[in-house]
Amino acid sequence: MNKRIIKKIAILGSGVMGSRIACHFAGIGLQVLLLDIASAEGDKNKIVNDALSAAIKSNPSPVYNKDVIKKIKTGNFTDNMKDIADCDWVIEVVVERLDIKQSIFAEVEKYRKPGTLITSNTSGIPIHLMAEGRNDDFKKHFCGTHFFNPPRYLRLLEIIPTKYTDPEVIDFLLNYGDLFLGKKTVLCKDTPAFIANRIGVYGIMLIFNLVDKLQLSIDEVDALTGAISGRPKSATFRTADVVGIDILVKVAKGVYENCPTDEAKDTFNIPSWLNKIVENKWLGDKTKQGFFKKTKNASGETEILTLDLKTLEYKPRVRSKFATIETAKPIDDLKIRLKALCAGQDKAGEFYRQFHYGLFSYISHRIPEISDELYRLDDAMMAGFGWEIGAFETWDTLGVSKTIALMKAADYKVAAWVEEMLASGISSFYKVENGKRLYYDVSSKNYKAVPGGEAFIVMKNFENATVWKNSSCRTYHLGDDVLGLEWYTKMGTIGGDVLEGIQKSISLAEEKYKGLVIANEGGNFSAGANLGMIFMLAIEQDFDEIDMAIRLFQNTTMRTRYSAVPVVVAPHSLTLGGGCELSLHADKVIAAAETYTGLVEVGVGVIPGGGGTKEFVLRAADEMHHDEPETITLLNRFITIATAKASTSAYEAFDLGIYRKDRDAVSINQGRRIGEAKKAVIELYDEGYVTPVQRSDIKVLGRSALGALYAGINGMWRGNYATEHDVVVTKKLAYVMCGGDLTEQSLVSEQYLLDLERQAFLSLCGEKKTLERIQAVLKTGKPVRN
Repeated sequence: MNKRIIKKIAILGSGVMGSRIACHFAGIGLQVLLLDIASAEGDKNKIVNDALSAAIKSNPSPVYNKDVIKKIKTGNFTDNMKDIADCDWVIEVVVERLDIKQSIFAEVEKYRKPGTLITSNTSGIPIHLMAEGRNDDFKKHFCGTHFFNPPRYLRLLEIIPTKYTDPEVIDFLLNYGDLFLGKKTVLCKDTPAFIANRIGVYGIMLIFNLVDKLQLSIDEVDALTGAISGRPKSATFRTADVVGIDILVKVAKGVYENCPTDEAKDTFNIPSWLNKIVENKWLGDKTKQGFFKKTKNASGETEILTLDLKTLEYKPRVRSKFATIETAKPIDDLKIRLKALCAGQDKAGEFYRQFHYGLFSYISHRIPEISDELYRLDDAMMAGFGWEIGAFETWDTLGVSKTIALMKAADYKVAAWVEEMLASGISSFYKVENGKRLYYDVSSKNYKAVPGGEAFIVMKNFENATVWKNSSCRTYHLGDDVLGLEWYTKMGTIGGDVLEGIQKSISLAEEKYKGLVIANEGGNFSAGANLGMIFMLAIEQDFDEIDMAIRLFQNTTMRTRYSAVPVVVAPHSLTLGGGCELSLHADKVIAAAETYTGLVEVGVGVIPGGGGTKEFVLRAADEMHHDEPETITLLNRFITIATAKASTSAYEAFDLGIYRKDRDAVSINQGRRIGEAKKAVIELYDEGYVTPVQRSDIKVLGRSALGALYAGINGMWRGNYATEHDVVVTKKLAYVMCGGDLTEQSLVSEQYLLDLERQAFLSLCGEKKTLERIQAVLKTGKPVRN
């Protein structure tokens, strides 16, 4: 069988989904043909060009960097449908009407070459109906590929075959979506709403039912169903406004009408208040009002009002207070927190119990209707709806047997297979053995390994192979003589415990292992150094302690660079300040595509003090060319730090000079980065890893460059682009990056630059305005301009 290669893709339909799917494919390097209906007047491509332009300007950005747009060619169905002949995959993303889709497919059939993949991004129309009337080759290569919006950020891709779809096509799409598109690919049956929307919309409709039953307000529900319970910050009603209330209602009605045997069908009945909201065309963000409405108050400030579901009038938001939530808030571990929430004795506790009983009953009855394997339901909800843990895993957390007894007492039924599982002595849906995650397979009545275990390394699955730990870190043996270090501090902040963990893990790896992977599974890799500790020491004016803390940080990043074994860092999401500095010193970085990294310390009134400033000077020196002024290279590096630039993707981090084009790499699928980092450690070791030699040949420009940088800083201040304190901070930065006030260019050592960096950091910690900046970030999460 020939290996299938995708070089060019056609997207038919340029609406919100079509244009963004086009951007995502262009982002991974493919040529994209984006088509839509021809405009009736003027430029025939006006519709498609306007849609693509709107997508590129949208926030959050659908592209990894702006150059991606060059890979997208636009056209119209009238003139350019013939151009799909040289495409390897055609994706239909037109309006959700079967007749229109079938007319598009009739045109596609005329021009596509045999063997070309043809898929639909429908979310509501049965896939098999769209294949009717097409030829055998079309049917064989046709299935559903349901992306979630926005496709760059939501990781779910549902693959829905028909009875005609070639198994090779299914396997290819499952693999391609994972490996090249960075998706959690989930195989679905051709049932209404597939998996994620079937379970997700049931969950939302169940909550709407509980609103009436428990007399809850919108503000109360969103307080209960956000981050506190392992769901996205947008919770329930805010999510509905973003998605579109009409879309939510449409999916619910579709399930009600097309799933006559669904035992919970009545849950999908639309409440009268929801029907009224749709009639009023209060559909959420797209109509500027839904469950919430943004308005201006008497002072001209923006205010968000909440809809009162009893009166359907907008009122000021009310901060909700529940004793159960106050009790659970301090608990960092989600699984322990969920137990506390469900044990609550107030209305909140009752809500959590009834919600979970309904959810557990529903998912048990969906096997095998919508999927033969239970882990696919969990994968779909985590990747498509942003749940931190899946429904079956939550059930395990609360105790399967214990919960069923409570469910029965509350008149909730579970599917027979769950009772049979418990009767056979199996008490959980998942378990971990030798670092591999196993799931209960309903058909064989035994555990099977979740596919992809080797590629998708999850650190916590190696808990039984813990080599060392302290209160913030764990070091695991990941197999094949590779250690893995993770930490689980709030926001991934790096303090003394984490630095100890890095140093200790490197020492252990040097003793008898091939190398070390540094990664974690938190929401962020690291928001930087522990600012709270620095602030407290600075307030106390304990500069000796701050000096020791900075030395420890510098020693740790240098230990990472000059270890006797390879150290590979696998960051994701926020990787700022100290997290970025650690990456700068790794032998190799395997970054998730969604990594937002940079040296942002200037925002809190200091300069990078963990080796980041030194490293940028070193790299600037290595990048200096004879054919351009040396100051230009240094200036570019200076501006990156002085303006606290952070990348909006891992790809952009290469443009900022944080990642190295000849050494570092991007893992498009975040779940694969730790496995790829482990592989990189082994490759570096097997190639004959040699400890690098510390540098003492770093060219610094001294006074000549310092004068130019000072002049630029003063110009920014005079133009009101910089505050007086910005001037203080950036002049310190310039001083370090030029190697000090040297009369001529010189070659210096890394330690020389580290000492300058540390002294500048210390002196800035004594500045009142720096402390104001740090305090603002600690209090509000946002820097203040002072």
